[in-house]
Amino acid sequence: MSEQERQLQDLENWFPSVSGEAFAAAREQVLASGQSVLQSEGGFIIRVFPDGRKQRLKPVEAPTPVIPGTIFIIQ
Repeated sequence: MSEQERQLQDLENWFPSVSGEAFAAAREQVLASGQSVLQSEGGFIIRVFPDGRKQRLKPVEAPTPVIPGTIFIIQ
């Protein structure tokens, strides 16, 4: 593996944890400002309110299981 490929692999490994931290911080900031957030939970889109209440909005399809490294071609 070349140095450039190794660096790219390091970035790809690092990105999920950093993006997860950024998402969690943004979610908390929105809730702290008094607004609600939407999330998927138990097969439904759920609105979560700052006080912790949850409201079911609509059902959604189950996620598609994907094996890491799988390539999808979108046409």
